[in-house]
Amino acid sequence: MTAPKIAMIGAGSTVFAKNLLGDILSFEELGGADIRLFDINQERLDVTEQVAHRVAKMVGAAPTVSATTDRERALDGADFVINMIQVGGYKPATVTDFEVPKAYGLRQTIADTLGVGGIMRALRTVPVLLDMSRDMERLCPDTLHLNYVNPMAMNIWGLARQTPIKTVGLCHSVQHTAEELAKDLGIPVEEIDYLAAGINHMAFYLKFEHEGQSLYPRLMELANSGKVPEWNRVRYEMLRRLGYFVTESSEHFSEYVPYFIKRGREDLIERFNVPLDEYPRRCESQIGGWEDLKKTLADPAADLEVKRSVEYGSLIIHSMVTGQPRVVYGNVMNSPSALQGGGAGKLISNLPDECCVEVPCLVDRQGLQPTRIGKLPPQLAALMQTNINVQALTVEALLTGNREHIYHAVMLDPHASTELDLDQIWALTGDLLKAHGDWLPEELRFLQAAD
Repeated sequence: MTAPKIAMIGAGSTVFAKNLLGDILSFEELGGADIRLFDINQERLDVTEQVAHRVAKMVGAAPTVSATTDRERALDGADFVINMIQVGGYKPATVTDFEVPKAYGLRQTIADTLGVGGIMRALRTVPVLLDMSRDMERLCPDTLHLNYVNPMAMNIWGLARQTPIKTVGLCHSVQHTAEELAKDLGIPVEEIDYLAAGINHMAFYLKFEHEGQSLYPRLMELANSGKVPEWNRVRYEMLRRLGYFVTESSEHFSEYVPYFIKRGREDLIERFNVPLDEYPRRCESQIGGWEDLKKTLADPAADLEVKRSVEYGSLIIHSMVTGQPRVVYGNVMNSPSALQGGGAGKLISNLPDECCVEVPCLVDRQGLQPTRIGKLPPQLAALMQTNINVQALTVEALLTGNREHIYHAVMLDPHASTELDLDQIWALTGDLLKAHGDWLPEELRFLQAAD
């Protein structure tokens, strides 16, 4: 494979696409890649196309770049498909996910992975990803689908149950958090050896070492001192309670558990510095960033900053093209044989066969080869199971069309069940289904009989 064909789906996410393009085209072996940019928003697509040409020029690459609003054209014969869509966008979908729960007193921080926000995002996203996968089955059946779309675990799980397309979910929480902890400890991150495993946004560092010595005693000392970064108080508190550090940020993690956002407990919000409504603020910032990038492109003399990001996408493509072995963290099904009954092949032995896990994966010319971890510390596996329950019920609703399982998923969500009673949960779920309307599969849309 000398000039890989790479389709970027949702390329109108221009800032993220710019980072991935810089990563890919900075590799000499990938400089001549066939880059296909696809988006449903022509204006954003045009901006990303300009960015692609500008990035290529800056790194000295000579790719073939095409932009299209025809998804089949982008996918036809693609060796790799990078997915970065957001179904429903910031408005109306994300705003709905935040504002409707607020009417019930249910507050959120990010709402893209679990909770009522994550559940609704999965219900509107998995069907679109599956529709794309059906196109891949026809147009590029041997492709590797690199999914950056949240809610990661539910998306990967939902696809694995319904399509043979090889898919890996990619997130940057493992490598980002490693950098943050290295900074907290004053150690260059490249000198740290670590092993993490679990589920997406709730994986933990099972090993975090420097020169053969565990760094956990130093992290625990920092946690007990109370002198931790104010934006990271939730995770250091969980380190004190569980003995291991979680890979996803404090603002994310605060809504995956029932301990930090509680009705009538503003003291907890203040004590742990929980940033309520954080994701809408980020969306507004990203919109501003896109506008700034658009202005930069209007000036031919303006430089476009291109530097390698921590994202795994380009590393996977480069390793599969060149054979250079690397280890990345990927989200895959826990048991390769889960769909045939599961059993001996589990990557994490004390999590269910049929769930999506995040583990280190060797990648080379043969593709991704996940690492078998074995048994997690029991307290970590138990905490993950509370999130897996919600994921499982949401995926079941998507697979069967049984709308009741959506209500069950919210009922078992750690955050919602802490803040709301059952009547409120049922009413809120019905309101969210009603508000989503045509964004949901027909069989899951609101019916008065559902509540």
